Order: sequence, then structure tokens, then C-alpha cells
Amino acid sequence: MKALIQRVAQASVSIDAKIHSNISKGFLVLLGIEIQDTQEDADWLCNKIIGLRIFADEQGLMNKSLKDIDGEILLVSQFTLIASYKKGNRPSFINAARPDHAIPLYEYCMLELSSLLNKTIHTGIFGTDMQVALVNDGPVTIMLDTKNKT
Repeated sequence: MKALIQRVAQASVSIDAKIHSNISKGFLVLLGIEIQDTQEDADWLCNKIIGLRIFADEQGLMNKSLKDIDGEILLVSQFTLIASYKKGNRPSFINAARPDHAIPLYEYCMLELSSLLNKTIHTGIFGTDMQVALVNDGPVTIMLDTKNKT
């Protein structure tokens, strides 16, 4: 499971030219789920996301978490994070989980993040053509991969 986390001043997801979800200060989390991913992977990832200290403290150092700043999360499924690019120039998505496996894990992550953050998690719609807009704050972008926990 991979998560690309972007610290944002604001972010939104539009579907059919209409805003579906939007947040102010917080994280835009693009989530890629692989065939072999489990709830254990989701638990680790969600705890890591909530615990990331990448917001500035009073001295301007990255020392505050999402909870510390009362931030929000916009969670968007993105199977293209699982792309394999080793052969040729056309990416392969053979390791991306199919919807019957990915949707339950995506929804589990949404509920787990909501529980850990104690607030509603804003989302896109799984499998839908979405337009994602953001103002990356910093810019700060972090990639988490459950295959590299150590």
C-alpha cells in the first residue's frame, strides 16, 4: 500500500465539473492499494499518516502533526501509484488491487483515519474520473510505502 501525502493549504476533488469534496489546511492523501495489501498494512499506514509531524511549530520547524493543527484529510484512491515501469515506457498496473479487494481497504482506511483524527475524512469516489486541485503548502510531499516500514 502506498500513500502520497501532500501538505496542503487547500485541496478539492471535482467530478463532472462539480466540487465533490474540499478541505482547507491538512493532507491530500493519494492512496494506492496493491493485490497483497492487508488491514495490517492499512493500520500501519493510517497511524503513520496521523502521526507525521510535518507542520511548522512556533520556531518554524516541522514538529506538529495533523492533530496538533486541527487539520483535515482529503483521501483519494489512485491505483496509478502502483505502476510498474521496468519494461518499456507504458506503465503496467498488474499489481494494483482489483475493486473487490481495493474498495474494502480504501473504506477501511477512511474509517480508521476518521477514528484516529476524530473527524470526518473527505474523499473522492473510488474508480471515478476525478479532477484534483491543491495548493501544496511548502511544498511538502511525502511518500509512504508499507513495503518499507523499517
